[in-house]
Amino acid sequence: MTNLFDIKGKVALITGSTHGLGMAMAKGLGQAGATIVVNGNSSQEKIDNAVNELKSEGINAVGYKFNVTEEQQVKEAVAKIESEVGPIDILINNAGIIKRIPLLDMEVADFREVIDIDLVSPFIVSKHVAKGMIERRQGKIINICSMMSELGRNTVSAYAAAKGGLKMLTKNMATEWAKYNVQINGIGPGYFATEQTKPIRVDGHPFNDFIISRTPAAKWGDPSDLAGAAIFLSSKASDFVNGHILYVDGGILATIGKPSNEE
Repeated sequence: MTNLFDIKGKVALITGSTHGLGMAMAKGLGQAGATIVVNGNSSQEKIDNAVNELKSEGINAVGYKFNVTEEQQVKEAVAKIESEVGPIDILINNAGIIKRIPLLDMEVADFREVIDIDLVSPFIVSKHVAKGMIERRQGKIINICSMMSELGRNTVSAYAAAKGGLKMLTKNMATEWAKYNVQINGIGPGYFATEQTKPIRVDGHPFNDFIISRTPAAKWGDPSDLAGAAIFLSSKASDFVNGHILYVDGGILATIGKPSNEE
């Protein structure tokens, strides 16, 4: 049975993986035996630090700096990775941003930037990685969606629009590429305890209390909670799973919620 989840020796490219949930998935796949290709675009130092952090835990890791929204950079990087590291077996499209701005106040340029990074870049990177997967008749692509692929929330219109689009892009990738034995699925994280959410994860903070009460599991997710889903969708265990979005959210999408005075 463990052979179903064996990813030893696989090469996994994870975009936006220098920190946060991308790093958590990198650690999960790396600890399961995959070679991790770290990607970022802000600085080479951040990439090097992430690679060193993974190596310190015994994970085989390398880093490549490129902008996932620039097709020529992506094309050249994919070719370089496959030449220097090996064929990309697993792609996780994780790079993304969010801008919390009310619709009426949001500039078109800001809206387009979010769409470009969160929706267009998974198309660009998948397009160039999938070519090799299709030739080899084998591959796994995981798009990092969101609960905002299903629900709206104040001030995150561009993010929700992008993640809703990414959900449908995932389904359409599966429609076109499943026949080549390439599985394309998504993971929709709920609310996780990361450095980004640390300031609001304190008792008494309205948003912290809201998330605790809104989540049936009654807690924030730990980034390591994504590892199992990522390994499943990267392994033979998911060979007949295609176009599916796996929500890792502690049950939020399963419930309408509860009154504030209910235990």
